[in-house]
Amino acid sequence: MTQARQVGVLMHITSLPEGNVGPDAYRFVNHLVDMEVDIWQTLPVSLPHEDQSPYQSVSAHAGHTGMISVKQLLNEGWCLPDEVNLSQPELFAKVMLRVQSNGAISKVDGHGLSWSGFARFCQAQQYWLEDFTLFMSLREQHGYKSWNEWPEAYRRHDLQALQAFTETHQEKLTLIKFTQYIFFQQWAQLKIYANQRGIKLFGDIPIFVAYDSADVWAHPHWFKLDAESNMTVVAGVPPDYFSITGQRWGNPHYNWDLMQEDGFSWWLGRIQTQSKLFDIVRVDHFRGLQAAWEIPASEPTAINGYWQPAPGHALLQTIIQTFPQLSLVAEDLGIITEDVDALRQAFDLPGMKILQFAFGSGYDNPYLPENIDENSVMYTGTHDNDTTLGWYQEAEEGARLHLQDYLQQDSPEMPLALMRLALNSIAFLAVVPMQDILGLDGSARMNTPGTSINNWAWRMHWDQLTDEKVSVFKQLVKESGRAYA
Repeated sequence: MTQARQVGVLMHITSLPEGNVGPDAYRFVNHLVDMEVDIWQTLPVSLPHEDQSPYQSVSAHAGHTGMISVKQLLNEGWCLPDEVNLSQPELFAKVMLRVQSNGAISKVDGHGLSWSGFARFCQAQQYWLEDFTLFMSLREQHGYKSWNEWPEAYRRHDLQALQAFTETHQEKLTLIKFTQYIFFQQWAQLKIYANQRGIKLFGDIPIFVAYDSADVWAHPHWFKLDAESNMTVVAGVPPDYFSITGQRWGNPHYNWDLMQEDGFSWWLGRIQTQSKLFDIVRVDHFRGLQAAWEIPASEPTAINGYWQPAPGHALLQTIIQTFPQLSLVAEDLGIITEDVDALRQAFDLPGMKILQFAFGSGYDNPYLPENIDENSVMYTGTHDNDTTLGWYQEAEEGARLHLQDYLQQDSPEMPLALMRLALNSIAFLAVVPMQDILGLDGSARMNTPGTSINNWAWRMHWDQLTDEKVSVFKQLVKESGRAYA
């Protein structure tokens, strides 16, 4: 399939200077337009646990409330200057009262907040919002302990107990719903702004959900749990490039048989939420849709696991038939078998190619530009890699020599050389992390797989994005023939 040659930038929302979807996000869109970029890729925007990992969230649906822009609420007149330093619950409670008293009228061209809009949001998102709201309120009530440590009636999702809790916590529950409404409305406004300027939003959906989540609490039958609702097996990956003991992620595995019997309704609901947020969605750990690494819950590492087949073909067929307008990308990194490739190709899904993986082995390396196909997304590196400059500085001598020989340059200018290679590749889409555009070293790395500290914290400063850096990247885009009309 011949596709228009496009270019994207990988930059998570929390890496913006203010870390939210307010004025900084709009300013960033304007810079993307200046650089003639087509696509803005982010990490998952779901609500994370305390470790802030976008890949371990308390809900497969709920938005990250930390990404709500108080400055935007202030600009739109929903809060006062002396309220901006209040805690989120206090501030949003005041906003909710103002919106309620304002009635059906939005202050922002019909796309802002209104009480009637909130009512419509609650009705449209009821399939996940009710359970999420109860989960978050109960979680706070029980000192943020995991749901399997709650009193039995709540742990077992007893309807009578939940009804009694709802009646006595109505105000709190409404505020949680309203906070989600603010997130989704602010995101919708940003998406409209970006789309109108030719920028598509590219999101990421983790294949698994966290055990301590509203999804597992409310729907334990969709997951492999024992009679006491404890995990029998957990997700991860076997030993690989990133870790000699593999990665024990600790997520519960799906009860695929039941999900398929039900027509994958839980998955369709999940994709429905993402389709409202993004134009393109990357399926993280795509290989898990063909077979996933199951680790007995008692094992401390991922070494002693086994591959468990999954009904990926039936699931993808159902998703694509239901959401024909949504573009999917397969994150097909790691241990990829012929079966995984066949699954991806059956649905004509683009796979991912990482230039940092291309050097240091033979010329049959599948990540070398001449060995990829057009239906690919080429990256210098992803959020799980070091920055390109950091990678080159720390790379083994064999990889550096291979790259130098490949480029016919003794001292290649990094990360410029790898960015040019990515953009000039045959891949229909080339994506460059913002850290590489800024020329930053390993201190700006977003995540180191298998570790739990110093991750997800990097933020850009506007003075790093100089006119020269914008101009250099724009020139790369033009040279590669990817500049949009």
